[in-house]
Amino acid sequence: MPVPASVMSQLPLLAGLPAVTVTHLAQHASERVFAKREVVLQKGADGGSLCFLLDGRLQGVDFTVDGREVGLYFVNPGDYFGDIAVIDGEPHPVYVTAVSRSRVVFVPRDLIRPILFAHPRVAEVLCTSLALRLRQISGQRRILGMLNPIQRVCAQLELMFAPHRDGGTWVRNAPTHQELAIMINASRETVTRVFQLLQSRGVVERSGNDLRIDDPAFLQDVAAGRRQPDRTGSP
Repeated sequence: MPVPASVMSQLPLLAGLPAVTVTHLAQHASERVFAKREVVLQKGADGGSLCFLLDGRLQGVDFTVDGREVGLYFVNPGDYFGDIAVIDGEPHPVYVTAVSRSRVVFVPRDLIRPILFAHPRVAEVLCTSLALRLRQISGQRRILGMLNPIQRVCAQLELMFAPHRDGGTWVRNAPTHQELAIMINASRETVTRVFQLLQSRGVVERSGNDLRIDDPAFLQDVAAGRRQPDRTGSP
């Protein structure tokens, strides 16, 4: 399916590019719709396109040696992915799957790669995003080394929450219990029990698709091992 140039120009990575450049990319881009749990990018496949998520939600995942699925990062609307393979020409290092029905734009590598390096602002955004992802993956590895599942959940939420202009602290478009379980290598039931404990203590509260953090200091203390709440099940 063709992609309108007006849609492409709204993508943060491409914002600010000359209109003629965006139009050229749009003419050669394609759009696909993926069902929930469908694989968008296959690990080991050729990185032939830079991808942009228009709607839905994706998750970068890999598998442990014993076959357990581990979530690495989320892709939200407006984000791009598949960039590592586009940059170095090697196969995709992880799987990217849809965690909800998603619309994805594919831009051919041969067209987009020169643009990534020719425009300083685009190159800066690309480098900043790669650095952020490396930090997130480093944080994920630290979390996976924690033995207490409550500590793992709190540490994962700490990586995701951010102060809001209303003075509160939120995790916007919060992941489901199953998605969190994949991120921290635990069962969904364990994550659910942890949330029940946190909600009963007034630490977190669901608000639509978002999660309000009413006691961020508690989460930070548990994540750092400074506080030991009651244990709730096993990973």
